[in-house]
Amino acid sequence: MLQFIIRRTVGAVVTLFLIGAATFFLFVAAPSDYASLACGKDCSAARLEEIREVLGLNLPIAQQFWDFMSGIVMGRDFPTGHCPAPCLGQSFYSGDLVWSTIKDRFPLTLSLTVGAALVFLIVGLGTGMLAAFRRGSSVDKVATGASMVLSSFQIYFLGPIALAIFVYSTGWMEDPKYVPITEDPIGWLVGLSIPMVVMATIFTAQYTRMSRSSLIEQLAEDHVRTARAKGMSQKYVFFRYAWRGSLIPIVTILGIDLSSLLGGAVVTELTFSLQGIGRLAVDGAVNKDLPLTMGVMLVGAFMILLLNILVDIAYAWIDPRVRLS
Repeated sequence: MLQFIIRRTVGAVVTLFLIGAATFFLFVAAPSDYASLACGKDCSAARLEEIREVLGLNLPIAQQFWDFMSGIVMGRDFPTGHCPAPCLGQSFYSGDLVWSTIKDRFPLTLSLTVGAALVFLIVGLGTGMLAAFRRGSSVDKVATGASMVLSSFQIYFLGPIALAIFVYSTGWMEDPKYVPITEDPIGWLVGLSIPMVVMATIFTAQYTRMSRSSLIEQLAEDHVRTARAKGMSQKYVFFRYAWRGSLIPIVTILGIDLSSLLGGAVVTELTFSLQGIGRLAVDGAVNKDLPLTMGVMLVGAFMILLLNILVDIAYAWIDPRVRLS
């Protein structure tokens, strides 16, 4: 198992390096004038040359690339001061360190992602298991039909409806807001409950259908039928033999869906006016703030790779054959 984790980690490090190199050459070494974007409108020639000097754009491309990549690991010195590792540069728009800005916004996006994932895993898998266990019953038909309907909705459609019903019309809840979980766990849960549920709705419908079909397939396997023939109870066979086998395809798709949740945070944060990584990415693109955009891309790539490693470990735990491949 340890060798499997090491192989996956080394592969992720190499992938992250390639993503960092691609990001650098896409933005910094592209034909567009990187210094002009930093200088903004009404930029004089003297100011433009000063910015080129500050950003090191007068250096060879190889030296610029080394400064960029080594700054992520060891930090980097700017005329305005030292940028500690991981140094992702300084924002053109605000002048703040990119990593500090991302670090301040990241807990909100992480809360949305983890909260939504817990919702759709608990509700989706639970509903799918119940539907498979009661296959052909009214419970199965209602769960299947509801999942078909909910899977057609989108965040930008459900979000305003949820706000109109639960916030503006009934007043049952306040506008979504972020409160650090370390300060007020109840306030954290209440403030983000609507965005979490809205983000999880589509995935809940998907995992309901997926877990139902996977469990039904497992219940038809030979080893499950053999267990029944030995006189074991239906519930014991269901949870002891069928349930674990049904998790393999679910875990496989979970890594992709967690990455999709990070992307869905952009729409969710814009819909509910929340200041997270998604909103930060949009602001960076609108303001043509390249260091901020590059930093968000790298952090997003790192999170996706980390999630994939964790999913691979879970997959290997469920199916030992994966560790041998």
